[in-house]
Amino acid sequence: MDQIAIMLTGVTAVFLSQSKSERLRKYACIFGLIGQPFWFYATWTAEQYGIFAMCFLYTFSWARGAWNFWIAPRLSTEQLQDAA
Repeated sequence: MDQIAIMLTGVTAVFLSQSKSERLRKYACIFGLIGQPFWFYATWTAEQYGIFAMCFLYTFSWARGAWNFWIAPRLSTEQLQDAA
């Protein structure tokens, strides 16, 4: 189950990250973040502790995309509305 989830979310995230459309590219981080719990589980149960540690870096990277594409733009919009 975890390998299927990793495959589906990972391939989707990579595919979207290479889209010419920014509208589609911003969804890459969402699929990347959805897949991370499966990565953590799979690497921990397989005792692949190096890859498990690397999952934290991937999670941070996908979270950075979520911040840049989803959270920060909303904060900017709210700040502009508050200033008006």
